[in-house]
Amino acid sequence: CVVSDTHVPPPHSTIKPGSPIPVNINSPGVRKAARFGVYRYNNSSNDLFLFKDSQINKAMVQIVRGLKYMLHVEIKRTVCEKREHSSLDSCHFQRKKNLQQMLRCYFEVWMTPWLQKVHVPVVHCH
Repeated sequence: CVVSDTHVPPPHSTIKPGSPIPVNINSPGVRKAARFGVYRYNNSSNDLFLFKDSQINKAMVQIVRGLKYMLHVEIKRTVCEKREHSSLDSCHFQRKKNLQQMLRCYFEVWMTPWLQKVHVPVVHCH
């Protein structure tokens, strides 16, 4: 359940309701949101190879008609070509030195679990 990613701040907290709060980078909801960001990047890039998340550096979540994840993620080129339509789980990172590439990305991923909807409005990679 994605809702388990959130926690209620203590009464003396300075966190305002609706404000983004830090969330564990290893939580299932963060990992799932990062993968949606990567899928969105892959669908919009002209690269021959698929990219896959290699490291999540920072994650925040905001409760707004669902969960809005704000993620700083490193993605790397895999050995899987886009036309293969492989599952990213079975794609290994590129080993050939001249084909290796790493990008730093910022993703915003809105998840509405009860509607089974995911929207990725922001993908910035460099």
